[in-house]
Amino acid sequence: MWAASTGGVSYVDVSNGGFRAVAKVATPGTKDISEEALDKLLSPHFTDVDQIEKALASVGLDWTRIASNIYMFVDNDNVFYASSADGKIHAYGLVDPANPATGIKVLRTLDFNDTLKKVAAGGSATLKQYGARIVGVNATYDGKLIILTNRSISIAERSFQGGPLQTLEFGVDEYISNSMAVDEKNGIYVAGDAAMYKIVWTGSKLSRDEADGGWTSPYDTGREPPSVKFGKGTGSTPTLMGFGDDKDKLVVITDGADRMKVVAFWRDQIPVDFQQQPGTKSRRIAGQIQITCGLSPQPEFVQSEQSVVVNGYGAFVVNNIRLQGHKDKLVDVIAGGPLFDPPTGCERVEWNPETRQWQSVWTRNNVTGTSMVPAMSSVSNIAFVNGYSKQDGWEVTGMDWNTGETVHRTIFGQDNLGNGAYAIIQFLENGDLLFNSIGGVTRVQLKG
Repeated sequence: MWAASTGGVSYVDVSNGGFRAVAKVATPGTKDISEEALDKLLSPHFTDVDQIEKALASVGLDWTRIASNIYMFVDNDNVFYASSADGKIHAYGLVDPANPATGIKVLRTLDFNDTLKKVAAGGSATLKQYGARIVGVNATYDGKLIILTNRSISIAERSFQGGPLQTLEFGVDEYISNSMAVDEKNGIYVAGDAAMYKIVWTGSKLSRDEADGGWTSPYDTGREPPSVKFGKGTGSTPTLMGFGDDKDKLVVITDGADRMKVVAFWRDQIPVDFQQQPGTKSRRIAGQIQITCGLSPQPEFVQSEQSVVVNGYGAFVVNNIRLQGHKDKLVDVIAGGPLFDPPTGCERVEWNPETRQWQSVWTRNNVTGTSMVPAMSSVSNIAFVNGYSKQDGWEVTGMDWNTGETVHRTIFGQDNLGNGAYAIIQFLENGDLLFNSIGGVTRVQLKG
């Protein structure tokens, strides 16, 4: 398997229950972190934020470190595509595919800085605060490369020949902080901080025109919370809901309201008999539901920086926001839990295609989801989150999808290796946990 950290790319042998990197390469333009420096950052003994700031400063790191090797993909030729914080996209491959131990090489590089300069010009206050950058890369179903920035989307050949074939810019006031979803008809779903977009790759151009199947819909926004989340809009990469013969084809996000809602948009043509729902900002919105996470009284913010987890017509969300935070998101994500009291709350909802309405299935007000993307196993029927408690430290908590009952706990303790920090929870086929933490990716063996 391919594995990536903010500092490099690895090729890992996971056969026979193992987890051994057989080849590694540093991300071009990214500062290497020594094991000694990493140990300082993973220390469970930070007693105040100043210690975290000094530890990061000592190795020259800030939140922009998070901008390398996120939202990447591997193509059908086993080429790994990822962006780096210096505004470039790299295609990685094996030196000898028959012998991975010979190493990884950068096959080609696409410099995207000219586009980023255009993105930055006249951008919103949020864009100026965080800077223009590549948000993520993905692929169309006909094999083109999609590059998303804070304020634009581009299409290119995977060979990088000719540079970007076409670029569409979003509004000057728009800010995009999460990646995209792509459907089998080359519909590309992007959530800005004020509106949701469907852009269509027609095979010859990128289009937002309704005649080509594109659309734009505003949604509710709010304030930027004091912790974890970026910006005033959604914290979600869009999630597709409804496939094949399913009656409703939707795309789902959490909105940006201080106390968020789960919002479903019609992906394709809006049903002729559908009437705009009360309280929604457009007829494109199929339905939305207020999220409470069972918290009483309701806190100032109930918000998420994570994608909505979808299984069938069911959806699951976590509350990530605590009132104590730090402006540097890297400091914030290290301090969240051990130093800053962790947030609590999660909720499972269900879309009813017959009534075209959401309903809440269950809430948990005593489960923490600090900053890691939750996941759902359809095999075990469990939703998983990563959180922290003073008593047990870091853990992955699993809840029954139907009832919300806690049915699984993987406890890491106080060591910050258990801090998932914006990564995603994954499991291997045999049930072992593939855990992406501040310290890198780890295989945690399942025990009966």
